[in-house]
Amino acid sequence: QVQLVESGGGLVQAGGSLRLSCAASGRTFSSYSMGWFRQAPGKEREFVAYITWNSGSTNYADSLKGRFTISRDNAKNTVYLQMNSLRPDDTAVYYCAASYYRGTTSQGLYNYWGQGTQVTVSS
Repeated sequence: QVQLVESGGGLVQAGGSLRLSCAASGRTFSSYSMGWFRQAPGKEREFVAYITWNSGSTNYADSLKGRFTISRDNAKNTVYLQMNSLRPDDTAVYYCAASYYRGTTSQGLYNYWGQGTQVTVSS
């Protein structure tokens, strides 16, 4: 199976930036996609962004377009989430996930999940 490990979370002032990393190990697939999701206190998990391994096609939650950027390094089996202009309501546990599907926003179609990394944005 695939193991996913997130890193890069922490405490940031509002307006600041942070870059999250997700390292994948185990089986390597050329066609599946990687996604980022987040879960804020008292809220359900929501979609953030995804990227496909082969083409690099991306998709973002509408509210995050322009502030967050997802990218990947296929040789390193690593996906990144660059977060800029952070706001207090970005505070959440951020999860990376892997899917055999070429690209989807539905968390039910993701097959592997990391344990999450905490991002806290102070005002």
